[in-house]
Amino acid sequence: MSFECISIEEAQQIIAEGNVTIADVRDEASFRQSHIANAHSLNNSTLELFVEDTDKALPLIVYCYHGHSSQGAAQYLSQQGFNPVYSMDGGFEQWRQEYPVVND
Repeated sequence: MSFECISIEEAQQIIAEGNVTIADVRDEASFRQSHIANAHSLNNSTLELFVEDTDKALPLIVYCYHGHSSQGAAQYLSQQGFNPVYSMDGGFEQWRQEYPVVND
């Protein structure tokens, strides 16, 4: 099991097709401030429940701030049985320059 790095444009296409899970691995305060629509905040306190309750057959897009930390998380989640798993290059910082975000 492994993951694939994809561009924000490729991530947007997958999200537009629907039936996708999106995981935000940034800190919770940053997530609360703004995030990609329908994203799940994934951290040490939410990880176990996420792995147990999420459909592992749906595409999973993982993102962080700039696309680096998400790679480790994507690798871990692929080892938990998620497939396919994608790490979004450029992360949230690049995404928010080109696509809408949710501001809570």
